[in-house]
Amino acid sequence: MSSERQIIEPIRTPYKLSLLGNDQLNDLQEATLTILENTGVQFPSEKALAIFSERSADVDHESQVVKIPRELVFKAMSTVPRYFTLGARNPEFDLKLQDGVTYFTNDGCGHEVVDSVTGQRRASRQSDVGMMARINDYLSSMAFSWTMVSAQDRGVTSPLHEMDVTWRNNTKHYQSVTMMGEKLCRYGVEMATVLRGSLEEVRKRPPISLIVCTIAPLVQDKEAIEGALVLGEAGIPIVVMSMPTMGTTAPATYAGALAMADAEIISATVLMQLANPGAPVFHSILHAWADPRTAAYVGYALDARVRYAPVEMAHHWGMPALGGAFGTESPELNSWQSAAEVTTDPLLVSLAGAEIVTGLGLRNTYTLLYPEAIILDSDIYHRARHSLLEMDVSPETLAVDVVESVKPGGHFLSQKHTRKYMRTAMKRTILQQLDSAGQYRDPVEYAREKVAWILANHHPESPPADVQKEINQILATADKELKV
Repeated sequence: MSSERQIIEPIRTPYKLSLLGNDQLNDLQEATLTILENTGVQFPSEKALAIFSERSADVDHESQVVKIPRELVFKAMSTVPRYFTLGARNPEFDLKLQDGVTYFTNDGCGHEVVDSVTGQRRASRQSDVGMMARINDYLSSMAFSWTMVSAQDRGVTSPLHEMDVTWRNNTKHYQSVTMMGEKLCRYGVEMATVLRGSLEEVRKRPPISLIVCTIAPLVQDKEAIEGALVLGEAGIPIVVMSMPTMGTTAPATYAGALAMADAEIISATVLMQLANPGAPVFHSILHAWADPRTAAYVGYALDARVRYAPVEMAHHWGMPALGGAFGTESPELNSWQSAAEVTTDPLLVSLAGAEIVTGLGLRNTYTLLYPEAIILDSDIYHRARHSLLEMDVSPETLAVDVVESVKPGGHFLSQKHTRKYMRTAMKRTILQQLDSAGQYRDPVEYAREKVAWILANHHPESPPADVQKEINQILATADKELKV
């Protein structure tokens, strides 16, 4: 273990930013209900179709399109929990969702790595997953852990090995972005049960959660939705994420794209509630747009209205939200673009009130990892965190008595009040690190050294030996059964 006591510093703020008015939210919800009733959503899963058929939804088994009457939508949505807990390996890092608190994590799931020592660019592997999980564990900006890059050396069971290597290197809550399908998810539940000791404890403090993506326009992914049903049965939280591209897989208007994406999310959430009422579900829309000159995909959203309006849409439904931030399209580690595209993100998504947020640390449209990039992005995060703190105005902080003691023309450095508050009020950013000569250091060089220091000095405690042995047996069984 490192000598420093690790903490989580989420963004806590009393301030709010409204991007949509109540009438607009009602109009968007009405559009969603109309799409669900009249157009429907395709569910290429016999299990899902059977659940809808049993609840009197309009199911066309030939086209696999389900049309959901609004009465059924509202009845199902009434059982979605607004707040719940994301359990961590270390109980001190459990995340209790609540108003005014936003928890961040890294981005995922990249597929290439640029080694911070050699500069070599290569495909990502399991060791990279473990490396970034350890760095995530150290950083106070990271409240939970995503699979930052994929374990491409582990084949079809890589999601299970990513979970295992993350638990070995990280003590926070883990959210998988790669686990799909009923079989893989059942192994995932089994691993979580071994870690917690019982399925009851998994329900109380779920150590994992899962991202489930829809397919725009208006299609659910069979493997994703059937895996989600398995985890929902165990009380494990699910994030239903829609990623529409305006102009190609979604309408070219903001409102149209949001309404269509919302219909995808709500249809999956209704299914989850019909199967397991009270199943914890997050709402998430991360849109992109098509370049009007070429129709090429442009991943970074330039307009905060549509980037963070989905958070308000989620809350209008009574659901917690996962918001997107960071994620520059720049392929370079340290460029004007890589900072300019993301610098307002943590401010705006926190003001919108998202419960959890992803996005730190990747480049080249969420695909390329420079390990030191997460240190650079973490610096931007902490600037936003400090900016959004409520200012403490009290007799102690007004310091009228201190001003009286110093008097005109005096100096405050020797005051006890100064020594008490200077350390908490003022902290150096990554741009203000000094070398031995008192000169400002290159921030990228500092970030690389920080990564090296973390990997050399920070060693989170792994799961107990008996737990790890049982997890190893589960992985061996999964490898044998599922690998082709």
